[in-house]
Amino acid sequence: MQIVSTINEVRAQVKEWKREGLIVGFVPTMGYLHEGHASLMKRARLDCDKVVASIFVNPMQFGANEDLDSYPRDLEADAKLCESIGVDLIFHPEVEEMYADGFCSFVDMNGLTKELCGKSRPIHFRGVCTVVSKLFHIVTPDKAFFGQKDAQQLAVIRRMVKDLNMDIEVVGCPIVREEDGLAKSSRNTYLNEEERKAALILSKTIRLGEKLAEDGMTNAKELVAAMKENLEKEPMAKIDYVEAVSMDTIEKVDKIEGNVLVAMAVYIGKTRLIDNFIIGGEKNADTGIEK
Repeated sequence: MQIVSTINEVRAQVKEWKREGLIVGFVPTMGYLHEGHASLMKRARLDCDKVVASIFVNPMQFGANEDLDSYPRDLEADAKLCESIGVDLIFHPEVEEMYADGFCSFVDMNGLTKELCGKSRPIHFRGVCTVVSKLFHIVTPDKAFFGQKDAQQLAVIRRMVKDLNMDIEVVGCPIVREEDGLAKSSRNTYLNEEERKAALILSKTIRLGEKLAEDGMTNAKELVAAMKENLEKEPMAKIDYVEAVSMDTIEKVDKIEGNVLVAMAVYIGKTRLIDNFIIGGEKNADTGIEK
């Protein structure tokens, strides 16, 4: 496995693979890898001849008072995990490699970014779209793999690829959870023991929402209200949002019909955690998520 830090090194290696007719898969990450990231890499390993993973904490997607400086980093551990899965190349650039002096070009999006995380983190998706667009141009993968835990991000990336005519297949992969239900996240490491127990209210509330929908609740406001009421039972939980939106447009819905994303962001102490589930739509057995 190679670890490279420059754009030229990545491009040279990928060009060589493509000259050999190999299919290249790509998993973009911010590092501090866990089993959720590992599941994306394993899927890429199954689908592709060669796998590239990027490890880059992207400053552009962090707001002024967010956790850029404290975001966990451990390249050595990340490299061991990647190697154990069979990743062929890690791209680990410095900020200056990705954003040269005078950088002033951005990829932005309307519509899909106005609700959910885009509403509470107004610059976030401009940073995500810009860095992912750059990474796609650098790596030129045939397939790119993203997790459903960041469901809005998955929808945004799919739309960007479609709108900008990028010749890349975006593959969505299911949420990976801890044994007790908490969705895997690099930010889980911020939680102390008491907060970690309190954080289980998220997955418990997800299960409640799924059960209500399965039992026939179709009023989106009632579903959201029941989920908020359940979250409020946990004193340490502070709700950022709980919303039911169209999976295709990320616009709020009144009725649970079609392909609906029910998503939440909740602070446990100072740590912001997200989780979601999808109702309806046709089950895509290949990716394991609703589509």
